[in-house]
Amino acid sequence: MLAGHRTWIFENKPVIISTGTVGGPFEADGSIPEDFDLLHSDMWIGQDSFEKAHKILLDEACQKAIEKAGVQKEQIQFFLAGDLINQITPTSFSASQLGAPYLGLFSACSTSMEGLALSALIVNSKGANYVLTGASSHNAAVEKQFRYPTEYGGQKPATSQWTVTGGGVALLSNQGDGPKVTSATIGKIVDMGMSDPFNMGGAMAPAAVDTIEAHFKERGVDATYYDLIITGDLAHVGREVAIDLFKKHGTTINEDQFVDCGLTIYREGQPVLAGASGAACSAVVAYGHFLNRMKKGELNRILVVATGALLSPLSSQQKETIPCIAHAVSIENGGA
Repeated sequence: MLAGHRTWIFENKPVIISTGTVGGPFEADGSIPEDFDLLHSDMWIGQDSFEKAHKILLDEACQKAIEKAGVQKEQIQFFLAGDLINQITPTSFSASQLGAPYLGLFSACSTSMEGLALSALIVNSKGANYVLTGASSHNAAVEKQFRYPTEYGGQKPATSQWTVTGGGVALLSNQGDGPKVTSATIGKIVDMGMSDPFNMGGAMAPAAVDTIEAHFKERGVDATYYDLIITGDLAHVGREVAIDLFKKHGTTINEDQFVDCGLTIYREGQPVLAGASGAACSAVVAYGHFLNRMKKGELNRILVVATGALLSPLSSQQKETIPCIAHAVSIENGGA
């Protein structure tokens, strides 16, 4: 059912029956290593390029989710996923190995929730029994494409963020046990004229606020309906901008309730500057840490709002502004 202009209500409440989360050595040294299914000690993961290692992250996350669900990969009817590399090639190569019908997505760091929203729509409409969705990123591959190869040792400003090395996926079904996807609010482009590729959090914050406020209005709830409102990768800078915007708009959100995946994944003392980012950031933290908390009964209702900066290396080099977007998905124990 469509509520308002941009919010889907999923009457059949698709179930997240399993997840798979994989990370690298920096994530293993972070604050939530116990919430990963698999952690690697080597950024290369036995490959001869970072892009090939990137593919392995998604391969393994998919394998973990399928194994945990007790299904065969041939039962997966659709695979919706994406990454940050040119033409989402790591995801496409991974999809080739998986062998399921494939919808490749690019929504930068908001890809995880775009995929979850679309997958829930497919399952809710009885278009499939099993849909796998996720996102991935690799620090060294992304840095090489969007900024400078890490070997250059280039200096970054304090507003910069650390790209997560990881892959996170969720397997949705129309039956089974697990947290349920109850609604999704699709973002629209918000471009505030910012052009600094080293301040993604500040650029994405207005898009996050726009989507969250639209979700409240169209679903007819306020922030108190959720235990947590979880943004993808605003990190320190973007989170503060978002809080200021909520206050300016008169939207009440408890700051303790407003958390960010980019501030959750790494521990204090790791050199991540403003915090974490990357397409894998919201995927591994939401599908690992926060869903684990739901399964333990610590959380009942969460709203995950993945944020994306839709720039490219070319648009950045041509001094274009940064169009941003955020997609919000509500996940609930038992459903509403």
